[in-house]
Amino acid sequence: MNEIISVIVAGAAGRMGQEVVKTVLKDPDLALVGAIDIKQTGCDAGKLVGLPDCGIIISDDLNAVLQGRGATVLVDFTNAQAAARNAKAALKAGVAPIIGTTGLDEAEIEELRKAAKKAKTGVLLVPNFTLGAVLMMSFARQAARYFPHVEIIELHHDQKIDAPSGTALLTAQSIGAERKPFHQGHPQEYEKLAGVRGGDWNGIRLHSVRLPGLVAHQEVIFGGAGQILTIRHDSISRESFMPGVILAIKKVRQLQGVNVGLETVLS
Repeated sequence: MNEIISVIVAGAAGRMGQEVVKTVLKDPDLALVGAIDIKQTGCDAGKLVGLPDCGIIISDDLNAVLQGRGATVLVDFTNAQAAARNAKAALKAGVAPIIGTTGLDEAEIEELRKAAKKAKTGVLLVPNFTLGAVLMMSFARQAARYFPHVEIIELHHDQKIDAPSGTALLTAQSIGAERKPFHQGHPQEYEKLAGVRGGDWNGIRLHSVRLPGLVAHQEVIFGGAGQILTIRHDSISRESFMPGVILAIKKVRQLQGVNVGLETVLS
């Protein structure tokens, strides 16, 4: 018989948080023991996501929920500032944090490294939980060995507050492992409108699109003599993230230190 993993969801009233709550409640190997959000406090988490009442009431006090609930994993879909704070509180309580929020800076990640080492507990930072996105990044890294000229376009819903996306940055870093930094395009290129050529990561241009109706999409476009190679991934609904979330929940306790990307828990 499988061990039941006890899960707290932070950001439970948000769109991703609600999908995670629903997924945890439906998985026989998982138990929802806490739901954290500054909105919808006092509401039953099951009722919020359209399921029968589950007895877990949404709270805005993570520290209180971490005490006495027997949680082993925290899944956080809040924002970068809250996620870093929540992860440190979880580590202090011996709970392994999974952070699906992007935008943490290097100083915050370094603090998590120290806290994880002290707690002897793993932290998992996942910019994108879809298996297709992991494959997209892997394919892009392979292609960069032969196509050094590349630009990345990421497209998300208009409520996403950070740009570029964590997936786009991780893709650029992955490509950078195969490609030396250099300036693409005409050496005298200039912008008539500031920022029109996108952000620059070691010579790789990153472009962010924010529009209602989008969920999460990315194109990696490689150019070569007489040819174009495009690698694209589209998340049509937030259900696409849930197999990766479940996998992360079931594997995070096997990790030590700070780990970045879903690929760290893939076989």
